[in-house]
Amino acid sequence: MTEAIPYGTSETRAGDDGPVHVLHYVLHLPHPVVRVWAAVATPEGLPQWLAAADLLEPRLDGAVTLRWLNADESVDGAVVSGRVTAWDWEAVAEYTVATHGRIRFHMEPAPADSLATVLRFTNEFSGPDGRRLDNLAGWHQHFEYLSDALDGRPADWSTWTPERFEQLRAEYAARA
Repeated sequence: MTEAIPYGTSETRAGDDGPVHVLHYVLHLPHPVVRVWAAVATPEGLPQWLAAADLLEPRLDGAVTLRWLNADESVDGAVVSGRVTAWDWEAVAEYTVATHGRIRFHMEPAPADSLATVLRFTNEFSGPDGRRLDNLAGWHQHFEYLSDALDGRPADWSTWTPERFEQLRAEYAARA
């Protein structure tokens, strides 16, 4: 069973090209940092819960191309390329890609349990408020998949439907 994922938060500020949204999630995962790192920073781990890493050069300024597996490749944002903009082995993996902006995973052992991880996630991007709600719901759902994948149940993308995303989006809209 998926562990309850806490709601993410967001803030919006003015940017040169319109609103800039910054989403934050703090997840307490009952898995060691090395396991969470493998899920968020390796081509083998990412497709189990997020996207195929068609290209991932594991170093600062390395190239990255992510292909979302729950969307047709013709959909805007389904395949995005960019750079690795921060890389600190088993601590920080950050990708800055077209459409999705800056995607940052910061991991540290949980204070009371070195076999657990605190994952601090940030997503910064430009766009209208509807996109902010889409991203809040989308990341929330992907973190449910991450929890399952870490528990040995990777996402089966062939069974993905939009119902859970739509439910989460409505919940985030109601919280706004």
